[in-house]
Amino acid sequence: MLTEKSRVFSMVPRSLPARNAFAANRKFFKLLFFGLLLIPALAQATDMESLDAATKAAQSAGDNAWMLTSTALVLLMTGPGLALFYGGLVRKKNVLSTMMQSFVMMAVITVLWALAGYSLTFAEGNPFMGGLRYLFLNGVDGAPNPDYAATIPQQTFMVYQLMFAIITPALITGAFAERMKFKAMLLFMILWSLLVYFPMAHMVWGKGGFLNAFLGGRIPCFDFAGGTVVHVTSGVSALVCALYLGKRVGYPAGMKPHSLVLSFIGACLLWVGWFGFNAGSALAASALATSAFVATHFAAATAALGWMLAEWIKSGKPSILGGISGAVAGLVAITPASGFVKPMPALFIGFAAGLFCYYMVTAVKQKFGYDDSLDAFGVHGAGGTLGAILTGVFATSAVNNGLKDGSGNPLPLGLVDGHAGQILNQLIGTAIAWMLAIAGTLIILKICDVLIGLRVSPEQESQGLDLALHGEEGYIMEG
Repeated sequence: MLTEKSRVFSMVPRSLPARNAFAANRKFFKLLFFGLLLIPALAQATDMESLDAATKAAQSAGDNAWMLTSTALVLLMTGPGLALFYGGLVRKKNVLSTMMQSFVMMAVITVLWALAGYSLTFAEGNPFMGGLRYLFLNGVDGAPNPDYAATIPQQTFMVYQLMFAIITPALITGAFAERMKFKAMLLFMILWSLLVYFPMAHMVWGKGGFLNAFLGGRIPCFDFAGGTVVHVTSGVSALVCALYLGKRVGYPAGMKPHSLVLSFIGACLLWVGWFGFNAGSALAASALATSAFVATHFAAATAALGWMLAEWIKSGKPSILGGISGAVAGLVAITPASGFVKPMPALFIGFAAGLFCYYMVTAVKQKFGYDDSLDAFGVHGAGGTLGAILTGVFATSAVNNGLKDGSGNPLPLGLVDGHAGQILNQLIGTAIAWMLAIAGTLIILKICDVLIGLRVSPEQESQGLDLALHGEEGYIMEG
């Protein structure tokens, strides 16, 4: 018995470590088992994070590619688009000087924009002018600015907006073509950009701007791509310039376009470039960009038909000049509305613009007798005003749901959404653009007139500005 007991007792101390080891092994295998179960979940989480990062990178790359393409398209609108369009509409002795006015804006405004223009437009300031945060492009680099475009580098956004700043003053040159000094034009455009364009662009597009509907503006005025900022300001300023400088020598006799071929090519380039102007204003390769693209094309088509129909009825013949003028009028009118309206309203806006602008450049211009050489006011001022107002009628959250209430639900935009008050907001925004353009342009013209004079001499005008101001000829016909 003693022996048995001793055997029993001798087994006890050996069984405790065994049981502890077994329990430890069980815990280990449980952890291993659950670890094996977690591996797919952890891998999936890692894959989701990687996929999300890859998706964002692809979106950023796609958006940036589209915006750089749009930037090039908008520059194409100035040179060669506008240069050819305007160049063909003047007399052949002024073709180079007219094209030069568009070309030099590509250089002068670029420098002005880099030094101060971008900051005065898009840096936070007061409701009427931007601040100095981005002076000399300080801090404008490859990182996005989420206030404006969260998926592209701010530098891309900056250079895209530069192209708008270039073409806007270039549009004004159509009003004083064939009679303004080159140095006076340069001074005028620099001052006009500083006193008219930059403030108006900030009010509509800049954060905290007075008319910015999406970034804290006091009066929400919809302007997707520049109806008020670009076309109303340039068109109204063009009228002021035409009235201030007076008529060309011999006007209206002998003022026919010297080359509709050039103008036709220029107008077609403008039509193509306008896709970057309007669809690019979505600031992303998105469904909104597609909608703006479609609206832009549709409006240009019906406007061309509307203008040609009007002159066909009046004169018995549709003309190529009428067709291309109508297309540009439709492109102007749809600009503020392009990112807010459906295709059918875009067709209507274009057709209305074709008829309205035809009336402005024929009946109204003839009645008042002003010499708006290339109809900058009749197309851009009138068409931009019409388009801005009609935006308040046809804007819909079904196209652009960027405005939301506190619960995240899209707000009604225009009359078609039941928000008739937006028409009043559009009228106020348009009126501000008119007043700023009139007052600013008059002041600047007076300054330029006092400092260096505005008009060339009658002898220079008769000789032609190509030779008189630049010492060149557009056409040298040698036998």
